[in-house]
Amino acid sequence: MSATSTTATALVVQHGPGGGLGRWTGWLEERGLAADVVRAHEGAALPDRLEHPALIVLGGGYLPDDDVRAPWLPATRALVRQALAARTPVFGICLGGQMLAQVAGGEVRGRHGTPEFGSTRLDLRPEAADDPLFHGLPARPRAIENHVDAITALPPGAHWLVGGEDCPYQAFRVGPSAWGVQFHPETTAGTVRRWDAGRLAGHGAPTPEVLYGRALEDEPAATVTWRTVAHRFADVVTSADRA
Repeated sequence: MSATSTTATALVVQHGPGGGLGRWTGWLEERGLAADVVRAHEGAALPDRLEHPALIVLGGGYLPDDDVRAPWLPATRALVRQALAARTPVFGICLGGQMLAQVAGGEVRGRHGTPEFGSTRLDLRPEAADDPLFHGLPARPRAIENHVDAITALPPGAHWLVGGEDCPYQAFRVGPSAWGVQFHPETTAGTVRRWDAGRLAGHGAPTPEVLYGRALEDEPAATVTWRTVAHRFADVVTSADRA
């Protein structure tokens, strides 16, 4: 599918050099949503007020309140709070999903549970049946994981959409239009191949080559699934922006 002309622009917060929007950039553009990426880890300033029609918070090697190592996190949390208050569409990935959970009243713990790396089987929950983004997805989708921290309690009233064997809270929604995921729908198998072998070994995980092979095998089906979610998120944003 070729890209359409963009009708709206999402503010995207990036936390590290390897943590960009990836393939979601093109997928969002296919549905008319552009990305205004703020590379906060490079010192780029975040706005005080969220004036974009959507907010996307990406992953990174921090906890949501790791303000000493990542001094831009208070400003990021403030933007998430503004988005929730205004019902502005939000999509949080890994750290971004954890931040959404924490800001909305849930709990996140560092180095909690079983670390997850590489392509992982997830489980679509019955609550996803009427969700604007996750309805009708495969019952057991695959997604790339890369985390040692985890959400340990969802916010009050959150809709639990996707679970997992080792990490239960894989995807959820807060209110009508704020989604968080623990996995990386924006990441490809090629990225996995470049992961740090020493870090993986330190957590008892397979080598990057082994994880790459598994992710590559799962990539065709996973691409269809997460492209669908990206398109649906863009549709939520652009339809609200036109209203």
